[in-house]
Amino acid sequence: MKLMQVNTNRFTTNLFNVLEQYWEQFIFVLPRLGIAILILLVTFLLASQVKKIVDNRVAPHAQNPLSVLFVSKVAKITIVIIGLLLALQTIGLTGVAGGLLAGAGVSAFIIGFAFKDIGENFLAGFILAFNAPFKVGDAIKVGEYRGHVVSLNMRTTHLKTFDTMDVYIPNATVLKSEVTNMTQDNLIRLDFLVGIDYSDDVDTAEQLIIDTMKEVLEVLPQPEAFVVTEELATNTVNIRAFFWTDTDDYKRGILDVKGQVIKAVKKALLTNGFGLPANIQELKTYQDMPLAVQIKENKPS
Repeated sequence: MKLMQVNTNRFTTNLFNVLEQYWEQFIFVLPRLGIAILILLVTFLLASQVKKIVDNRVAPHAQNPLSVLFVSKVAKITIVIIGLLLALQTIGLTGVAGGLLAGAGVSAFIIGFAFKDIGENFLAGFILAFNAPFKVGDAIKVGEYRGHVVSLNMRTTHLKTFDTMDVYIPNATVLKSEVTNMTQDNLIRLDFLVGIDYSDDVDTAEQLIIDTMKEVLEVLPQPEAFVVTEELATNTVNIRAFFWTDTDDYKRGILDVKGQVIKAVKKALLTNGFGLPANIQELKTYQDMPLAVQIKENKPS
């Protein structure tokens, strides 16, 4: 019984000694811990402030805001990582911080296989940011998707399609795909086909179509609108009309403006006596013989 009591007392004494040592170490480290927390707070605030300044003040005046916004995201992450390493060194975990840096090469090799797609998309984002095939607000086509560029993120390119859907395309896919920028020059050429009667004067119809397109407010004066006689179809002489419009709003340009021009041309042609024949099937016989035509009337029952 006495032996058990001695062992219990010894265990209690050792436990208190260990706790006391830990407490002394905690008291010793406490100022450093406070400094480390302060470093982390300052780092997070600094990173956020840098990103905010770049996004709000630098990007709007930059020639390529998309690349500036992308770099600001990378800079924020870099500042946070540096702050984390400084905090670890302040606490006294220099070995951990050094190990993180020393093992960066090995880690990158190992993680490279596990997160191949993430790394590929990240690097593709860098190339897209500085190659600048598009900027925020541009209407582009990537594969089957058409829409306005909202942002270039670390891993994806954000598009807002013309039917207001949000599409996130991996940066590597964008980089490897054929990208069509439909608004880079701030104008787009549209065209439509109109068929007039064979008895109408083609030259007069063409000039009337050109004059009518120029009267539509949204049609640009330069480059000038023009027409070409494209085809002698079964029932009509087909004329294709071409005009340019602004692409500040691409969706409106390809839908609304084109519709306005077509309606104006139709009205002008009909007002000036031009025929717009329907698709009529013509039967022609090459022998001089009459054809009997019988019309069947439906009698009311």
